Amino acid sequence: MTLVLATLPVETQEAVASTRERVAALHAELPRNDLVVWTAGNVSERVPATAPEVPGLMVIKPSGVSYDELTAESMVVCTLDGVKIVDGTPDTLTPSSDTAAHAYVYSHMPEVGGVVHTHSTYATAWAARGQEIPCVLTMMADEFGGPVPVGPFAVIGDDSIGRGIVETLEGHRSPAVLMQNHGPFTIGRDGRAAVKAAVMVEEVARTVHISRQLGEPLPIEQHLIDSLYDRYQNVYGQR
Repeated sequence: MTLVLATLPVETQEAVASTRERVAALHAELPRNDLVVWTAGNVSERVPATAPEVPGLMVIKPSGVSYDELTAESMVVCTLDGVKIVDGTPDTLTPSSDTAAHAYVYSHMPEVGGVVHTHSTYATAWAARGQEIPCVLTMMADEFGGPVPVGPFAVIGDDSIGRGIVETLEGHRSPAVLMQNHGPFTIGRDGRAAVKAAVMVEEVARTVHISRQLGEPLPIEQHLIDSLYDRYQNVYGQR
């Protein structure tokens, strides 16, 4: 049975509204950074918990709607089973075809607050070959803590992609996975962090590809990767 947003606590309705605003704004970053074409790709974010009786919720892009038509009101709200549509404006909007994958990640990785999927050119090219991106850049050590792994082949329609994402990234420092023959999925503490990871994985996929045209890239020793990752994650930037 479909839940109705208006029947949920006011605090939940307010959390949904603010999450919709953020997710709509974050979608603009995908075409801005040349990560998507046409209506491909999506961003989702977990709605902050407001009351124990309210089921877990997420906000995600509607299916097949162009990026220049997206608004906060058009974002679709779902429970974390990825099936029940809680609210949508207009009511005919349905969630992304990748909703089940996003929902599975949220249900099995409680530390994740945002998920992004793109078909960005270079990262998807590595995925098409089923090959991880080796850690040969300090930028990769900083952001990914090692190579960007490859997840198993899975088809859209159920939670198979989500299961592949979770199985690949559990215990892995990388916030990105290249799903074989499909493309990159990224995770983060919120939607913005997941979008950043999507931008970064495309950048390193492009750079490492170009490097390989010139010769074999030089690997970075593991202890240096560990040191770079620790500095970037715990020291770099404003605290």
